[in-house]
Amino acid sequence: MLRRDAKVELLKKVPLFADCSKAELRALARTADEIDIREGTVLTREGRPGREFFVLIAGTAHVTQGGKKIAELQGGDWFGEIALLTHKPRNATVTASSAVDVLVITDRGFQNVVETMPSIAIKVLSQVGDRLGPDARS
Repeated sequence: MLRRDAKVELLKKVPLFADCSKAELRALARTADEIDIREGTVLTREGRPGREFFVLIAGTAHVTQGGKKIAELQGGDWFGEIALLTHKPRNATVTASSAVDVLVITDRGFQNVVETMPSIAIKVLSQVGDRLGPDARS
């Protein structure tokens, strides 16, 4: 089981939370649950609604889109950020390719943190804008 400081360190490495202060990261860490997941478990399914954001602590997972493998994730990687901000369907399927340990932040948990610390929303939206900027121009 991770201590809160370890959760903060993991979240600090996620670009989505790069501009967050230590206090904001601690608030996010308090809402993050650590979960052990078996190999073969589908974490997100393309086309389905998403309500969670994941940070992979240990293990590996593969990402498929339209049935084709597009990426392999490992400790420190993250996915599902759109679920924190929208109610859009998942754009890929992520399946544990080994036993994995993940941090999970639900959309409801994230919303509760944002209600008490609105500054997080501005920082996260800024990061999303930076990430979408190059895609929007191409």
